Amino acid sequence: MSPRALIIGGSLGGLLAANTLKTIGWRVDVFERSPHALDSRGGGIVLQPDVLHAFHFAGIRPAGALGVASRDRIYLDRAGDVVRRDHQPQTQTSWNMLHGTMRRALPGDCIHPGETLERIEQAGGQVRAVFASGRVETGDLLVGADGARSTVRSLMLPALAPNLAPEYSGYVAWRGLVPEADLDADSRAVLDGVFAFQHDEGEQMLLEYLVPGEDGATAPGRRRWNWVWYRKVPQDGLPALLTDRTGRTHTFSLPPGALPDAQAAVLRKDATRLLAPQFNALVQKTKEPFVQAILDLAVPRMVFGRVLLLGDAAFVARPHTAGGAAKAAANALALAQALQRTDQPIEARLKDWEVPQLRAGRNLVDWGRRMGDGIMGVRRAAGYTDSRAGMQGP
Repeated sequence: MSPRALIIGGSLGGLLAANTLKTIGWRVDVFERSPHALDSRGGGIVLQPDVLHAFHFAGIRPAGALGVASRDRIYLDRAGDVVRRDHQPQTQTSWNMLHGTMRRALPGDCIHPGETLERIEQAGGQVRAVFASGRVETGDLLVGADGARSTVRSLMLPALAPNLAPEYSGYVAWRGLVPEADLDADSRAVLDGVFAFQHDEGEQMLLEYLVPGEDGATAPGRRRWNWVWYRKVPQDGLPALLTDRTGRTHTFSLPPGALPDAQAAVLRKDATRLLAPQFNALVQKTKEPFVQAILDLAVPRMVFGRVLLLGDAAFVARPHTAGGAAKAAANALALAQALQRTDQPIEARLKDWEVPQLRAGRNLVDWGRRMGDGIMGVRRAAGYTDSRAGMQGP
């Protein structure tokens, strides 16, 4: 019988792992703690080659374009004038475009929502996953792709768990999506076909670009404007900012629809005061703005026998790197290629896989820290160390 992988987490990392492992003949089952379908989460994503490589390996062939191309990067001042233009072609996609494409490539019965992992056991080359529902599943490999709040990570590194929580960077990202046709013609004339930025003395940076529509449409007129506004918020100000309209305080983010009206009003008032007219128009047109704390996370290990960490469960890099989905794709593709070999036991192949993944993850997190701190003017306290400090291995 084909080997079986238990994949914890049904977001991009989990589906990337599921598709690449299925391609090499593994049976895959994905267990997601949310009881609901994951859709319309996040926002825009720069489509990096690593994602395309993983799709090609897995034989995923989208029916149409995966994203929206931009030609130039432009920089606006507060008056809305273009003060700089660079030719840097790239393609932008969206979370729901990638997720939906990968979900459709998997068998309908391999996704199991509403399953919260409680315990992992290993013996005799097998892994048992015990869930809060009472469900118990056994496989040859368990992939922890359950994001920054990873349960798998806390179970595998219990001694380090208090020190392996994602670290807050000192600023947040306000985000929003606006249907393409909702923006006024003057703003569209400046922003169409470009990747646009505004910098303001390190206090904030807003960027904008077009992404596929909620239904995956990439035709002009059916796409969405994606915007991100980075703003400093002190650590002690996060609980109030991340308290939703029902009074519940979230750990890292408020999803679309959760922001209290009073917070949304402050955001719109600040946008009018601080942003270029084109960016202000986007913020004003956004029906459900949402906010994410910008975090750093780096693990000392990714492999624990037949259990491994992948994507944001292992490394959370700042979004300035545009490397989140690419990192997960590179992890998943390299994992499938390592498991294709038959020259060593699985445990040895996993350790060989781990070495370059650790190095790449640490480098990405450190790069994101340097870039983000420079953009936002964040100063680290004396004694601050990067993600390599105190870690074992390469």
